[in-house]
Amino acid sequence: QLQLVESGGGLVQPGGSLRLSCAASRFTLDNVAIGWFRQAPGKGLEGVSCLSRTDATVYYKDSVKGRFTISRDNAKNTVYLQMNTLKPEDTAVYFCAAALSISSVQGMCVNREANYWGQGTQVTVSS
Repeated sequence: QLQLVESGGGLVQPGGSLRLSCAASRFTLDNVAIGWFRQAPGKGLEGVSCLSRTDATVYYKDSVKGRFTISRDNAKNTVYLQMNTLKPEDTAVYFCAAALSISSVQGMCVNREANYWGQGTQVTVSS
């Protein structure tokens, strides 16, 4: 069974940083588009950042541009989301996802185009 497992969430003060990891098993991430999504309490699932299969194109939600960075390490079969200058409004459950085919990186994030999803990791930004 194909799996994505997130880790790295936790409680952090405003202005702090966290790095989320997403490890894949039973398939390789170097041939899929990848993305990070989040769901805040009482809100819908939204795409935060998505990266094309070749890493040639990337999408970031406007509110995280300049603060978050998506990346992948094919040798470790792991995807990362580096989150800096965190704000209380970043509080959410964060999910990673992988897609075999997407319309575009924006399409993947906005329309939630993904075949595989992780179980999520909680990020809480609070003083």
